[in-house]
Amino acid sequence: MSRGRAGSRDRSGDDVPRDGADHDRAHGGVDRPRAGDPSQGPPRDGGDAPRPRPGREGPRAGARRALPFPYGTEECRTGRRGRLGGVTISIKTKLGTLVVVSVFITTGLLLVALRTATELRFITVFSVIATLLLTQFVAHGLTAPLDEMNKVAKGISHGDYTRRVRGADRRDELGDLASTINRMADDLEAVDRHRKELVANVSHELRTPIAALRAVLENVVDGVSAADPETMRTALAQTERLGRLVETLLDLSRLDNGVVPLRSRRFEVWPYLSGVIKEASLAASQRAVGSGARAHARTDVHLHLDVSPSDLTAHADVERLHQVVANLVDNAVKHSPPHGRVTVRARRGPSPESLRLEVEDEGPGIPESERHKVFERFNRGSVPSPHGPGSDGGTGLGLAIARWCVDLHGGRIGVAESVRGCRILVTLPGTPQQRG
Repeated sequence: MSRGRAGSRDRSGDDVPRDGADHDRAHGGVDRPRAGDPSQGPPRDGGDAPRPRPGREGPRAGARRALPFPYGTEECRTGRRGRLGGVTISIKTKLGTLVVVSVFITTGLLLVALRTATELRFITVFSVIATLLLTQFVAHGLTAPLDEMNKVAKGISHGDYTRRVRGADRRDELGDLASTINRMADDLEAVDRHRKELVANVSHELRTPIAALRAVLENVVDGVSAADPETMRTALAQTERLGRLVETLLDLSRLDNGVVPLRSRRFEVWPYLSGVIKEASLAASQRAVGSGARAHARTDVHLHLDVSPSDLTAHADVERLHQVVANLVDNAVKHSPPHGRVTVRARRGPSPESLRLEVEDEGPGIPESERHKVFERFNRGSVPSPHGPGSDGGTGLGLAIARWCVDLHGGRIGVAESVRGCRILVTLPGTPQQRG
């Protein structure tokens, strides 16, 4: 198949609907492959990249929460903490040992009394005293950790997540309980830290467009600038940015609460993806035009679609998949160099009607040390935008939404190895199952 430059038609005469030649030249063409064309070569296949665990996000990926909770793991169900070669002595064993030792002490004293003709009442007194001392020693070892756990639990209930229980290295049930309480405190501390970061990030994201909108309106009210169409477009752009942020946060809230049902159906991949890419290209252009002087139009980035076979079909929720592809393409366009190329590939997955998607750009890529964090909320990474920090207008929520949508389908998403730029790999099963 002959792949033309931006705005050219495929030799097969099949192209994606355009809004005119000007738009085609600005945004690049989407080339459709022909079934059986040998120039396509074998489908590119890559190993599924493991989904990053948000817990290094502290977050374990796979769960539908921003931060991981290990209470469903084998470790917590069994109460074992992976002691290497250690022997666990249960409280029942200790109490049984106490009874056995008490019996031995009493029996020994009785034997001594029989041999020395000692009165029975003295032997009884000595037996009771020895048993009480031994019981007190064992009881103190059992109740002291419980008292400390009670104090730590009260502190945690009052919001002090820094307190920890000592004695988590004990080799009994109390040691397991202390370890569980400490893990709970760690998780609560992480949740509290995440909540504070979320509030701070949301406040910052809301403050920026509100401040810009306020400045525009104040200039109009004070007579500094006229209420001309250009000024109104700037105000409208900031209002739309606020709306996008609120809608994004609402989407994340619905996904977290599990109130987003999956409406999966069978669809043809080529026309579906070509429509999504066209919408993403238009959205990037409109956002650049209406974002003011700091905006940098990304109409120079060429979007390329590669679907093999051309009649590929899949089974998924098209609305949620639209969010995944649109956010991945938008992120790739923002980080592409001038006159860069963003490629969207679609291949058949391992099971019937499953789907493998790749979105690859030619940008600076994602460092190995940050790949586990790219799907966290409000994470923008340390890789600068080609036009400077903060110039892309992103909120750091797009990839988080993409991950949750993939999770809803029971699929996987991750950063795959790439010779150049960044390559995000998405795998969706043929029979998606919604996660509660």
